[in-house]
Amino acid sequence: MSRQKNMYIVKTPDLPDNCKVITQPKTDMKFRELIFQDWQQVKDIYEEGIASGNATFQTSAPAWEEWDSSHVKNSRIIALDEADNILGWAALSPVSGRCVYAGVGEVSVYVSQNAQGKGVGKALLNELIRQSEQNGFWTLTAGIFPENIASLKIHEQAGFKILGIRESIGKMNGHWRDTILLERRSQTVGID
Repeated sequence: MSRQKNMYIVKTPDLPDNCKVITQPKTDMKFRELIFQDWQQVKDIYEEGIASGNATFQTSAPAWEEWDSSHVKNSRIIALDEADNILGWAALSPVSGRCVYAGVGEVSVYVSQNAQGKGVGKALLNELIRQSEQNGFWTLTAGIFPENIASLKIHEQAGFKILGIRESIGKMNGHWRDTILLERRSQTVGID
């Protein structure tokens, strides 16, 4: 990582053979609102991300009530295949309880292991951005482990900029971990 003109530039290495970022999303994918009835499948996908060790500091998925209360009520999305199987999900969490930050949300995007490498994450993120702007969000943030190269790539492709590295921001399995802090400012909301 280098610093130029008060900006951090992180160069990500070429993707390993087992890590794919697809530029064209699946065409047979559809989106709908994430609701309580989806929770078991959504939770299963979340637990797959937890097990990967590079998606979140969480060590277990919460109960629906805790998850529901910690995410904003709009901009909750699931991606479905042609058979209505859930491929992944995306949602926003508030970054602060202060009203001045009401239009700032933290992004979560999780894709089922069976659907990875097929453009699902990129499509979910783009749909989350679209819906967040419809709901008045002017800034989206993301904290991503540096090892999660595919997630970093799709966020950068969606217009997120790397702000810097939060060094040793949290402990996981006895080891301090860094996260890369990214941000996307809307070009249509909050521009007055």
